[in-house]
Amino acid sequence: MEEKRPLMETEVFPSLPPNMAYIQNQLFHSSDLKWRSIRFNQLEGLIIFLESLSDQQRIQKEILKPIEEKKEGTVDELVTSMEITKKTDLNEVSQALVQGNCALFFEGIAEAFIFDVAAVNKRNISEPVNEAVVRGAHDGFIENLITNLYLVRKRVENTNLVVRYYKVGKATKTKLALLYMQDLANQDLVQEVDHRLSSIAMDTVIAPGYIAEWIEDNSFSLFPQILFTERPDRAVAHLMEGRVVILSDGDPSALILPVTFFAFYQSPDDYHSRWIVGSFIRLIRLVSFIIASLGPALYIAIIGFHPEILPSNMIYTVKSSIDRVPFPPIVEALFMQIALEVLREAAIRLPSRIGQTVSIVGGLVIGDSVVRAGLVSYPMVIVVALTAIASFVAPSSEISTATRILGFPLMILAAMFGLIGITFGLLFILIHLCKLESFGTAYFAPVMPLRIKDMKDALTRFPIWSLNQRPHDPHPSKLNQVKNPRGWEHDDSGKE
Repeated sequence: MEEKRPLMETEVFPSLPPNMAYIQNQLFHSSDLKWRSIRFNQLEGLIIFLESLSDQQRIQKEILKPIEEKKEGTVDELVTSMEITKKTDLNEVSQALVQGNCALFFEGIAEAFIFDVAAVNKRNISEPVNEAVVRGAHDGFIENLITNLYLVRKRVENTNLVVRYYKVGKATKTKLALLYMQDLANQDLVQEVDHRLSSIAMDTVIAPGYIAEWIEDNSFSLFPQILFTERPDRAVAHLMEGRVVILSDGDPSALILPVTFFAFYQSPDDYHSRWIVGSFIRLIRLVSFIIASLGPALYIAIIGFHPEILPSNMIYTVKSSIDRVPFPPIVEALFMQIALEVLREAAIRLPSRIGQTVSIVGGLVIGDSVVRAGLVSYPMVIVVALTAIASFVAPSSEISTATRILGFPLMILAAMFGLIGITFGLLFILIHLCKLESFGTAYFAPVMPLRIKDMKDALTRFPIWSLNQRPHDPHPSKLNQVKNPRGWEHDDSGKE
């Protein structure tokens, strides 16, 4: 067995073989650890790197070639195209190697030169598939942190934009970036986020989903308390309202906090359309939340407990359809909802071309077959279809999934107690929403607590020029933006 790597500080040896042996032991003789001997200033040298992380062309062109051509001088004078640091601790040298750097040792010198030659493999900037818009920007975050910071800074050319780096995960050492506006973000919020990020003590942190569960207020709530987005324009819009954004290296998703329930039903399209159109579409999204969560439950309650609610002409149509079904409405609804979730998951996991075929053909075949077999009634198929369509209207997949799951307990309450059960279920949900917080912000704001001014951009969207105050929920340092957004209306300089 390999000996356990020492944890105490170990100084760089003045001889090359012990340095090489120590680093090999630290990396457990990994096969991608490479080295090359050089000669400089009449001294034997050794350059070490991990070929899986380092850019070998840069090592050859920017380090080895200048040194081999000059043969003497100083390393700092010859290698000027990259950052150079010096390390005297071999443990720090090993850590630098696994970050993509390379190390240069010389015989008789008890220090190592560290060069930043990390390889950069990234995909092109493209529009997020899950957050497509009709109008507006069509670029999105990618898996490279520096590129994502570029996309934000190009939109906010302001010295108040602050970026703080973090390393989380004792084993993975995932790099995070915390972004906020110094003159807008509440410093108590920034300090709280800083404290929660610094307190993560797990070995593995590889995705923003991990981070969200470690720092959110209530992990047992069905409702997401952190907004995920792959759109730079959406992240910037929240930054300018005084919120905080977290970016992670290796993942295209940005975390926005604090957020409210209504933020999950807002889309960039709302602000690129005329305000009446944007308000109408947003209201449709909010109505879709009610349909997606209550549709099957209302059907079960009406058929099982309150058929008198239906018009007389409709009663006979519905009755003739459900008389053929040997199961109660709750069994029909659960069967169809679970079948729908299975089809949805299959469509996601399969290749895109096959997935679309499975979802369409599977839905048609199963829907028609179960009705013909007398297992499900036609009204139930219609209700479940409307519920599914309504759940996909939400711009955020997190709230969409939560809405579909919310329908199951409501269906059970409806089957047990009818409309009274639904009423108590809705009261419980409303109480939970009013009690829930996201980093000290009321989750159901501006409805609870009620703030009339913030309602301009909650249920509907008023004209942009009327939104001259930032929302209260993130407690921004500056609430007012401008006094007269349409200054030309008050400008009399052009009038005689």
